[in-house]
Amino acid sequence: MTHLLPTATVSPAEQDSRGPRREPAMAKDILGEAGLHFDELNKLRVLDPEVTQQTIELKEECKDFVDKIGQFQKIVGGLIELVDQLAKEAENEKMKAIGARNLLKSIAKQREAQQQQLQALIAEKKMQLERYRVEYEALCKVEAEQNEFIDQFIFQK
Repeated sequence: MTHLLPTATVSPAEQDSRGPRREPAMAKDILGEAGLHFDELNKLRVLDPEVTQQTIELKEECKDFVDKIGQFQKIVGGLIELVDQLAKEAENEKMKAIGARNLLKSIAKQREAQQQQLQALIAEKKMQLERYRVEYEALCKVEAEQNEFIDQFIFQK
């Protein structure tokens, strides 16, 4: 069954005299209750324009946040590389210092061993000198005896 509503025609002058039209406001309310809204371009939208604006702002804030996190990661990555490089350099210097200390200890031990060898050589040479001195004295005594024997032999003839 079809119901027809009577329609009244209103002239434009009469429309202006009545004031603002209430029909579009009622339509907006009904659509709003159904979850449909008009945006600033009068396009029908499912989301409330305020929610849409908040969503856009949140999206921009998220993008800024992601960009800042990316910059932070780059900075932290650079810092980690720098710290790693400094750690390697410190480790190299530490190894050099340990090597130098070990070399000094080695040199000190070598000098001590060399000093002991030289002291032993000095003692050996002193003993050899003493033997040579005793041998020299014995040879001088033999020479003196032989010279005396020769002198006596010559005087006897």
